[in-house]
Amino acid sequence: MTLRAVLAGCGAMSAGWIDAAKQLPDLSIDGFVDLDPARAEAAAARWGRPARIGADAAVMIDALRPDILFDVAVPAARHALVSHALASGCHVLTEKPMAETMAQAADLLHRSQAAGRIHAVVQNRRYIAPIRRIRRLLASGVLGPVTSLHCDFFLAPHFGGFREVMRHVLLLDMAIHTFDAARCMSGLDAESAYCREWNPPGSWFEHDSSAAAVFELTGGAIFTYRGSWVAEGLGTSWESAWRIQGERGSLVWDGHDDIRAETVGPPRPHLFDTAQPVEIPPLAPEDGIGGHLGVIRDFVAAVRGGSPPETRGEDNIKSFAMVMAAISSAECGARVALDN
Repeated sequence: MTLRAVLAGCGAMSAGWIDAAKQLPDLSIDGFVDLDPARAEAAAARWGRPARIGADAAVMIDALRPDILFDVAVPAARHALVSHALASGCHVLTEKPMAETMAQAADLLHRSQAAGRIHAVVQNRRYIAPIRRIRRLLASGVLGPVTSLHCDFFLAPHFGGFREVMRHVLLLDMAIHTFDAARCMSGLDAESAYCREWNPPGSWFEHDSSAAAVFELTGGAIFTYRGSWVAEGLGTSWESAWRIQGERGSLVWDGHDDIRAETVGPPRPHLFDTAQPVEIPPLAPEDGIGGHLGVIRDFVAAVRGGSPPETRGEDNIKSFAMVMAAISSAECGARVALDN
């Protein structure tokens, strides 16, 4: 049976969704919705198959009664849009962040559970090979328990549009990818956050575009984050540059394809122990990759009765909580505990 979807929000981000959906048999996007009709028409043209065009997502959902809502709308529209879709019987795959507040996120989880529908979030950067390989290495225990993770994110994108007037833009729109990657690779969750935000001179963002944060993780590990969206020159990868410490060794990843790890050998009577290189494990068949395609494939499989998707709302809310705790800390200037 072909699953039928409506895609709401046809801006630049929708291209990745459409291109991935094209690769999945028995999935049809039957409607495209955007406040700008020209963008909806362009998205439908990219899809290349017959589809309805509209400006009101609720009207489109009520008319087509789709199985799935692909929510690529701006964050301010998310809660109302997803609530209507769930009440109409749709399974929902949504852009991040999953909501604008923790109360909204918790409400959407309650609504999805009450409706018996799957609600998941596009954390597409989980679905890249280096993150899967690093997770496999850390889970093997060769470096010992993780004691700290450190990452740097420095880029200077000129987006235009809503991001340049959005409050907490780096934390809310981008850092959730990095925070989610830390959880994914380490298997640890955050227990508290301390964060400082600022907007450097010369910034083209209206609000704070740079941040530094420290998270306390389960088991006593620490995760530090340094980031900026107004860092001209010497940019990092979009995946950040990482250093991960274990009790018996270290791993560094440049955010591209260079992953290196070392573990210490037997203790010797020298200032430093001898370090030995560690081979990074290859991907395993069960390691889902493919970015948007990997997320959407797992989501569609779950809708068809398979295992719950990895990025389901019940899990992703833990990454979203890191974002909201960091924002709360930046606003109050104090350490903020995460409410489990």
